[in-house]
Amino acid sequence: MNPILNRIQDSYGYGARQGVKMLVYSLAGRGKTTLCGTCPRPIVLSAESGMLALSRMHVPFLEVKTMTDLREYFQWFKSSAEPKQYFETICLDSISEIGEVVLSASKAKVKDGRMAYGEMIEDMTKLIKEFRDLQGYHVYMSAKQERLKNEATGVVLNQPMMPGQKLGQAMPYFPDLVMQLDIDGPIGDTYRLLRTQPDFMNDAKDRSGVLDPIEEPHLGKIIAKITAAQTAQTPQ
Repeated sequence: MNPILNRIQDSYGYGARQGVKMLVYSLAGRGKTTLCGTCPRPIVLSAESGMLALSRMHVPFLEVKTMTDLREYFQWFKSSAEPKQYFETICLDSISEIGEVVLSASKAKVKDGRMAYGEMIEDMTKLIKEFRDLQGYHVYMSAKQERLKNEATGVVLNQPMMPGQKLGQAMPYFPDLVMQLDIDGPIGDTYRLLRTQPDFMNDAKDRSGVLDPIEEPHLGKIIAKITAAQTAQTPQ
C-alpha cells in the first residue's frame, strides 16, 4: 500500500474539530469588542484601549503591547494544555491594532519605510496564519473598516482595515468567516447585525455554507450553528 494513502484525511466535521475561525470588521462603535463576550469561554488579546465595552462582563484578557507579548501568548496556546482547560475562543481585538504594533516594531529596526511595511506584512501574515491554524480553539479577529479598491476587479468595497493596503486586501482570504458588523433600521429603532454574504458595498464570506445572509451579532450562536450542521448526521 502506498504510504500516502495513510495520510489522507476526512473533511467531515472539520470546523468542529479544528475550531471556527472568524473575522468581523466594522466602523468604530458598532460593538466589535462586545462580540468577544458572546464567544464560548473567550480570552481576549487586547491591543486596543477598548475593554470598557466588556466592563459589565467577566471576560479575561491579556494586553498586547509588543511583538514579544504576541509570540509568548501564541506559544502558550500552541504548546501548553493549560489554556484549553479554561478557554475555547481566542479573540484578537483588534487585528488592525495588532498590525500597528508589529509595524512599530518593524520601523524601530528598519530605517527604510517601505522595508518596514514589507517586514510587517510578512510578520502579520505569518502571525494570522499561526493563530488561524491553532487546533482546538475558535479564533475571532476583529478589525477596523475602510473602503478599498480591489486591484484585480476594480470594485470598491468596505473591507477590513490593516496597515498597508496589500495586507488589508489579503485579510478576507485567511479565515473561514468574514462578516461585517453594522447597524440598520430607522432612527430610534436601530438594531445590530452581521452580514455573512458579500453585496455591492461590503465584502463577506461564509465557507460553512450554513449561515443566513444576515445573522444575529452573537458569535456563540454562529459557532453553535456551524458545529451543529457539521455533526448533525453521520456521513454515509
